Amino acid sequence: MSTLSWRKSSFSDAGGNNCIEIAIDSVDIAVRESFEPDTTITTTQITLRDFIRGVKGGRLDHLLD
Repeated sequence: MSTLSWRKSSFSDAGGNNCIEIAIDSVDIAVRESFEPDTTITTTQITLRDFIRGVKGGRLDHLLD
């Protein structure tokens, strides 16, 4: 991935150091935590979409117990 333009969540704290950041290039999506900017994971738009739908649908709630 080339130089990326990172976007922070609108729910991040005022300092911007407590959030998930996402950057998109032509193929992949990179995800990182703002307090650990050198560590990123990459995924495809389809995979991230399916993950978000699963979270919204409660399919991962059992992991919080």
